[in-house]
Amino acid sequence: MPVWICATCAVEHPDTEEPPAICRICTDERQYARPTGQRWTTLRDLQAAGHRCQVTEVEPNLHGITVEPAVGIGQRALLFRTPHGNLLWDPTGFVDDDVVQELGELGGVHVIAASHPHMYGVQVEWSLAFGGAPVWVAEADRQHVQRQHDVIHYWSGVAEPLPGVTFVQCGGHFKGSAVAHWVGADGRGVLLAGDTISPTPDTRWVSFMRSYPNYIPLSAAAVRKVVQAVEPYDYDRIYGNFGNYVGANAKAVVRRSMERYISWIRGDFDADT
Repeated sequence: MPVWICATCAVEHPDTEEPPAICRICTDERQYARPTGQRWTTLRDLQAAGHRCQVTEVEPNLHGITVEPAVGIGQRALLFRTPHGNLLWDPTGFVDDDVVQELGELGGVHVIAASHPHMYGVQVEWSLAFGGAPVWVAEADRQHVQRQHDVIHYWSGVAEPLPGVTFVQCGGHFKGSAVAHWVGADGRGVLLAGDTISPTPDTRWVSFMRSYPNYIPLSAAAVRKVVQAVEPYDYDRIYGNFGNYVGANAKAVVRRSMERYISWIRGDFDADT
């Protein structure tokens, strides 16, 4: 039986004879169901339609994986290469033999994790393609996992899936929303943040939201909680999940962005509106 993939978010669902009636990821207020109705696809259908993965170097020991043409939300997955194994972060909603071979030449995949449920993609399929690599999922978001499997490992708070790589549960966008901290090839520190802490297009700011497509903000207290969760870690750069990034002084950017966000929520600039 096929593994069903939601055409809107590209999150995998159980391999049942018939697809589910709805995608619970998309009917949540943080995502959206298209007015044309629920549509499903499969890896075989996507491959037949010409979808392929593209792998590019982002910086030393960090590679991005995108799907062309885009599927679902269209995130860019990121591969950390470390001496102790590689982490695949925010896995895409498509995987095929070609990208498995290409990542194999980069050392393979030893741990898989997503910043939040919108980025689960076909995480179990990625795992099975790499010998059952563990898929780390925040316990707080367990109810959002649509395809249960023995490869899934639940965690909470702070975890170290590989030496030198730390998962930090920040909350905010989802209760289990997380970032991955890595010392980086230059030792100055990198955050893979998904949209838990989302870099803006001009690379000088980040922002925080409960829902990006539906423009639902977070409270000032929630934003402070997100930033406080990463305060103990040193990091110079932040990478989001759509190619967005902060290329230098990222920790200062996060602090400054928090203060700007809270100032607007508090009403400091209401005279300008």
